[in-house]
Amino acid sequence: MRRTLLGTSDLEVSQFALGTMTFGSQTSEADAHRQIDMALDAGIDLVDTAEMYPVNPVRAETVGRTEEIIGRWIAASGRRGEIVLATKITGENGGTVRGGRGIHGDTMIEAVDSSLKRLQTDVIDVYQLHWPNRGSFHFRQHWDYVPGGGTKAEIEANIVEVLEAMTRLQREGKVRHFGLSNESTWGTAAWLRLAAEIGAPRMISIQNEYSMLCRQFDTDLAELAVREEVGLLAYSPLGTGLLTGKYRGGAVPPGSRMSINANLSGRANPRAHAAVEAYAAIAERHGLDLVHMSLAFCAARPFMGSVIFGATGVDQLEHILAGIGMTLSEEVRNEINAAHRDHPMPF
Repeated sequence: MRRTLLGTSDLEVSQFALGTMTFGSQTSEADAHRQIDMALDAGIDLVDTAEMYPVNPVRAETVGRTEEIIGRWIAASGRRGEIVLATKITGENGGTVRGGRGIHGDTMIEAVDSSLKRLQTDVIDVYQLHWPNRGSFHFRQHWDYVPGGGTKAEIEANIVEVLEAMTRLQREGKVRHFGLSNESTWGTAAWLRLAAEIGAPRMISIQNEYSMLCRQFDTDLAELAVREEVGLLAYSPLGTGLLTGKYRGGAVPPGSRMSINANLSGRANPRAHAAVEAYAAIAERHGLDLVHMSLAFCAARPFMGSVIFGATGVDQLEHILAGIGMTLSEEVRNEINAAHRDHPMPF
């Protein structure tokens, strides 16, 4: 499997990563542990989680459960050195974590210490800021921009405060590298500039949504990622299951995300279903599996650090792993881009 250096760091990661947000909700602990083993056996070593997981739904009583499940795998397997472990601080929330407080110097320190305990490790390889305090353009919030987070000076003061906490965490050996998530072009540039000005750790990655259905990253963020060497860790490369084809024709399989979240947080709508049909037609025309084509498309993008996929069950993971290593012809890539122009922002 192709491997990449993440950002400007010396941290090498696999082309694909195992997402864990259903560990402890839709995915049992036994299946979760088996999935990590299967991923490692396939050459995938990047495991991505977050303190707020599991999701679908997020509940105060389950916050941290996914990290605990991974921590028990680490303790039982003795394979901590074989994985690149990435997790996240929640950011502002509706009171689910730390009473809703966002990302500040003190919450960074508290969150890292709590994650280390749950994960049963002494160091986190990539620690990410789940979403900005000022809000984000993600989860269908890009349709109507509303400035948030205070003045520019207040935002930058918060960034400096967090960067100083990051410097301490890195110096203490608790975190190796840091990354962003659900960030904008301006926000990413601000983090890079201020880190350089005060000599703080540089963000090496940005975890944003990216798939054939969601290509916001392809504009200004793509150029920033390439020129400034901030690798994209793409989440939802299968469009929260839409690009598996399992919801075609109005189907809602029992136990699927749509059976729990009927509109997939705003993603499932007539425009998205029409786009899925266009991409499915391309796959069928070329004798390709839609899941494998979707992941191969993401993996080939010039700004990609790693593509994060999740699997509710072991059978889904087996299917995904069967297509790892696929490359798409120029003809297929051209057809995908043509379909994207016809269905540019389905959600």
